[in-house]
Amino acid sequence: MERTAIAGPRPLVEDFVDQARRTPQATALVWRGHSVGYGALLARAERERDRIAALPGDDPVALPAHKSPRTVALVLGCLLARRPLLLPSPDLGADVTQRLYEQAGVGHVLAPGRTPAPRPSRGPDLTGTALLLTTSGSTGVPKIVPLSGAALDRFAVWAGDAFGIGPGTTVLNYAPLNFDVCLLDVWTALARGGRVVLVEADRATDGRRLLDLIERERPEVVQSVPMFYRLLTDAARAGGRTLPSVRHAVFTGDTMPFPVLAALPELLPRARLYNVYGCTETNDSFLYELRDTPDPDRPLPLGRPLPGVGALLVDERGRVLDGPGTGELYVSTPFQSDGYLDAAASGAFVRHPQEADGRRWFRSGDLVRRSAEGTLTLVGRVDFQVKVRGVRVNPQEVENRLLAHPDITEAAVLAVPDPVAGRTLRAVARREPGTGVNSLSLRGYLARGLPRAAIPTALLTTDQPLPRTSTGKVDRERAVRVHFTKES
Repeated sequence: MERTAIAGPRPLVEDFVDQARRTPQATALVWRGHSVGYGALLARAERERDRIAALPGDDPVALPAHKSPRTVALVLGCLLARRPLLLPSPDLGADVTQRLYEQAGVGHVLAPGRTPAPRPSRGPDLTGTALLLTTSGSTGVPKIVPLSGAALDRFAVWAGDAFGIGPGTTVLNYAPLNFDVCLLDVWTALARGGRVVLVEADRATDGRRLLDLIERERPEVVQSVPMFYRLLTDAARAGGRTLPSVRHAVFTGDTMPFPVLAALPELLPRARLYNVYGCTETNDSFLYELRDTPDPDRPLPLGRPLPGVGALLVDERGRVLDGPGTGELYVSTPFQSDGYLDAAASGAFVRHPQEADGRRWFRSGDLVRRSAEGTLTLVGRVDFQVKVRGVRVNPQEVENRLLAHPDITEAAVLAVPDPVAGRTLRAVARREPGTGVNSLSLRGYLARGLPRAAIPTALLTTDQPLPRTSTGKVDRERAVRVHFTKES
């Protein structure tokens, strides 16, 4: 795997150590109502560093990412020991987890407070690698994404400056510790002396408890998927509660439904609102700050590339588009991986289509439209495009249109085989309680903004939440299958 040599800033783990030595009594973590000081967290991390350093060999270690202060200390211990660490989801099946261990050449599996269990090791060269994250695995076995220590350090510099994270800044961590978004709300925060409030996994879908936690701990920086903000807005609506402590609210990972987006200024009256676009492979790439009242008929732009980020739109013939048009988004960032560990999957990491530079570009698989004014908006996925009665349609664009409706909070659109048309679209939309919006009115709404072929052949409305994946996104296949099974 080819590696990119870019000079990086000071390691973030060294910044954490300095913070801990200067202010050992300052709170580093809040977990289940209890605080862990910087000095205590550093002491734990150094014990884990010594334990990891004593392990034979230099192969990577693995740690199922159960959220707790002990897991945070183990990650810091690996960073201090400069030992590559694979952080798989603890929810993966045993067979999938074992395949990831074998692919990474894991020599030891760390379990907090227990002696590591040795495993046979014969893996790839991971020189300079700090963390091994994984993709969601929504299309099969997760792919392993190695991130260098220098990439993490550069990201921490950008994120800390962008969101004003410094000593004592309280940052909410909602995501599981194996998610790339933790680079901001855990590792950057600890490098800058912040106070990290860890949301427990068993309370992550309880809107009222989340609201209580934020009111009690008063975080200034919050980052999460749209589902989190929907839970908050639903819980806050009944009591007219607001969260004035939040200065920066970041949403990422999925399309933000318009009703949730419109409710955020009231819920977070002092917050600057941001839409962040990025992939696990590249980390954050674009940032858009919402300054005006959202327009339901205009999807949120991707925003501006972060410092050092390059972006290309490439059409179906491999040509780079300079003006208006729609194409696949290619991204190159200072924070990205150099490629998957699985060489067969690393075809997503490519050279410039016209050999115009020596950078490594990541093919995101996202379809993006550039307007005449240069605004970039996400249309859907390249691999989601289907032909309906001979016309090319993107189901995700239909979803985005449904989510722009003021009374729709969730939507799932799926292309299904049809013996006559080849493919037809089925859609399920969750409506706001008491609105009475129905399939007929939604069809008229879609017809005003989409071509005829993109109007779903079958469309159902529901008052119930749609099923979701482990990453918090709507599970399209399950949502459509469950609701249409009930209908039949």
